[in-house]
Amino acid sequence: MADDNSQNSGVFYVESAYLFCKSKCHRNFKKKRNPRKMRWTKAFRKAAGKELTVDNSFEFEKRRNEPVKYQRELWNKTVDAMKRVEEIKQKRQARFIMNRLKKSKELQKAEDIKEVKQNIHLLRAPHAGTPKQLEDKMVQKLQEDTTKVGNTDFISDL
Repeated sequence: MADDNSQNSGVFYVESAYLFCKSKCHRNFKKKRNPRKMRWTKAFRKAAGKELTVDNSFEFEKRRNEPVKYQRELWNKTVDAMKRVEEIKQKRQARFIMNRLKKSKELQKAEDIKEVKQNIHLLRAPHAGTPKQLEDKMVQKLQEDTTKVGNTDFISDL
C-alpha cells in the first residue's frame, strides 16, 4: 500500500507566494513551462535582447519596504517625478527599438543588393545597350528614314 506522503496532494510551493498577472501565466506555471522559452513573456523578450533590460529608470520601480509618513508636498513631488520617469523610460525604449531596427535595415539592404547582382539578367536584356547607345541608334534610324522619304518621287508614282 502506498504511503500518504507519496500521493499528489494539491499544489504546494516552498518558495514565497507568487502573484500572476493573468490566469494564462498561472496555467503555464502549473505546467512547469519555462518563461524564457515562451515567446510572449517579458522574460523571453528580455533574454532575447528584444527589450531594454539595464537602465537606471528601473531603479525607481523597485519595491521599498520603509513606510513613509504622509506629506502632501512629498506626495505631489513623487507623482510628478513618476510621470517624468515614465516619459524618460518611453523615450529610451523607443530609441532602443530604433537602434535594433537600424541593424535590420542595413542587413536587408545588403541582402537586396546581393540579390540584384545575382539576378541582374532578369532586369536587363542581354542584347540591350546603354541608354546613350540606344538613343544614337534611334537617331540614326530616323535620319535613314528621312533620307529615303526625301529621295522618292511621290508624284511620278501616281
